[in-house]
Amino acid sequence: MTEIRPTSTTGSTTGLPYLQRLTQRVRAIDRRHPLVWDLLLTGFYVIVAITDVAGDGWRTVAADPGVPQPLVIVMSLCFSVPLLWRRRHPMAVLAFTSAVGLVNSASGALLQAAMLQLIVLFNIALRLPLKTLGTAGAMMTLPLVVGVVRFPDDSWDAQIVPYLWAYSLVALLGIAVRSRQDHTAALVERAQRLEVERDQQARLATAAERTRIAREMHDIIGHNLSVITGLADGGSYAAAKSPERAAQALEAIGTTSRQALSELRRLLDVLSDDAPATAELAPQPALSDLAQLIDGVRAAGLPVRSTVRGAPESVPAGRQLAVYRVIQEALTNTLKHGGPDATATVDVTYAPDGVTVDVTDTGTGRAPGAPGTRTDTGSGRGLTGMRERTSLYDGTLEAGPLPRPSGGWRVHLHLPLSPAKDDKTP
Repeated sequence: MTEIRPTSTTGSTTGLPYLQRLTQRVRAIDRRHPLVWDLLLTGFYVIVAITDVAGDGWRTVAADPGVPQPLVIVMSLCFSVPLLWRRRHPMAVLAFTSAVGLVNSASGALLQAAMLQLIVLFNIALRLPLKTLGTAGAMMTLPLVVGVVRFPDDSWDAQIVPYLWAYSLVALLGIAVRSRQDHTAALVERAQRLEVERDQQARLATAAERTRIAREMHDIIGHNLSVITGLADGGSYAAAKSPERAAQALEAIGTTSRQALSELRRLLDVLSDDAPATAELAPQPALSDLAQLIDGVRAAGLPVRSTVRGAPESVPAGRQLAVYRVIQEALTNTLKHGGPDATATVDVTYAPDGVTVDVTDTGTGRAPGAPGTRTDTGSGRGLTGMRERTSLYDGTLEAGPLPRPSGGWRVHLHLPLSPAKDDKTP
């Protein structure tokens, strides 16, 4: 039985990657040490040109083999040595070698070293504006015409057209390499720009997340500490007259503290590296928790009257949290700045077009022995957080003092319910 073995193509496929790696190494050397590379390349072609002269190889193609040897050596050096400046001054090098080419064609030496002009032409196509290729082509064609006129051997097109084809192919090769380099440079620039934009987006996202966390911590800690402060003040007054009420205040302080610690721990768990495994996935406060919030404020000593019209079921969760936090912050400000005789009113209206909230109080900010007016004028983090939450849903927020003589403070919020706008987590 004849064994049929598959034809191996390894040899044909492994050569290309090797060639690519070799080319990349050569380019890397060229980028790091351009002068060394230019010296090596120029030295190589100088040796080749002098070898051709020393071996009399040029006489096999010369139209006049009797050209003096010193002239041939000088022309060979004039074709090869200027390659050292082909990158910095390609047009000057081409003009010089074209003048040497005129002497070469007129003398009949027809040195093959004249083909080194193709290297200069390649650099012109690679580095200079494309309109210079026309001038370069004219300078390279002129010696050919002089040679045809001076030594007519065959038809003129047979002597000129092959060289013109060579010039065109080298110019096209330079244009192709240039286009590839430009495309690669554009891709690199785009990648760098995308990387910068990605870093900027990451920094913006980090800043937004920090703002959100600061807002949440302010709402959690600020409100609960205000409630605890109110309870502690009330308990200290009640301790002398009604120990039972003092004990109730202490119990309320403990409950509020535990609630604040629980919410703070849940927020910190989300920030930890192992948050998916350990974070408590408790729901955020919603409008259904308003009664509990108001009861806690009442327990802290602030009389609150609440009115609710409609049902919150149609309000998305993100908007519910925003409304809850605004009411919480407004009541916290009343606790902190309203004074000992302040009262508050919470009016919530659920309508098909949105949610409207009015929180008003009668506080003046004048406590016994502490003259002055209210300090919640809008420069703190609390009102800033309320405005940020409101702006997430294109809502409107108004906060400011009520007209005298009644005085007090009013916070008015309206959040539209737009089904076309995605719900966000404030």
